[in-house]
Amino acid sequence: MKKSLAVACMALTLSTAAFAADDKAKLDERIAAATAILHQLSTTPDKGIPDEIAAKATCIAVVPGFKKGAFLVGAEYGQGLATCRHGSTWSAPVFIQLTGASFGLQAGGQSTDLVLVGVNNKSMQDMLGEKVKLGGDIAASAGPVGRNSQASTGVLANAEFLTYSRSKGLFAGVDLNGDVVNQNTDATNTYYGKDTSYQSILSGSVAAPVGTKGFVATVKRYFNRSKKVAATD
Repeated sequence: MKKSLAVACMALTLSTAAFAADDKAKLDERIAAATAILHQLSTTPDKGIPDEIAAKATCIAVVPGFKKGAFLVGAEYGQGLATCRHGSTWSAPVFIQLTGASFGLQAGGQSTDLVLVGVNNKSMQDMLGEKVKLGGDIAASAGPVGRNSQASTGVLANAEFLTYSRSKGLFAGVDLNGDVVNQNTDATNTYYGKDTSYQSILSGSVAAPVGTKGFVATVKRYFNRSKKVAATD
């Protein structure tokens, strides 16, 4: 009896460990997908995020896209990760969820990737909120495209986040007002292996795990393009 109980407990332990490993593997896939999106940004200068915006970026959130059918039922349709700037460095990433039906209905069945660019000092505080609504708690606007494009003074003055979508390899500004950004605490805890707060991660006091270093390096490479930022490296 005792032997059977011990075997059962061991099997449960191994099953739990396998489940945790599978979860982390899925998160690694999400990180890889987000990194690929940022690489795509660097190869589309005519349809990428303007240098002016990149230089002002304080936080970056990337949400790899899903097919329309994946989010027609229910509100949740996107999961991704976010990092915030500290001087010339960027924090380890946290995991986020983006929910809302309006954008999904416009996707037309295409796989769509999303990039949110925080452009002022309030952006990190917004990102620390457990749940924030774009266009409500957070002022958000569709971002301009083209590496040499100039953002209007009004857009930069009034928006906390500029929002972009990528479909078929091209980036465009997109209206995400009404959608909600949630902390994905379960995913963050799974990846960091303990209950690590968003504040400690995004403030830069937590070292980036090995699996996230490529993502953080890609963010730094793309969003530290300005001479002013690069001079502090």
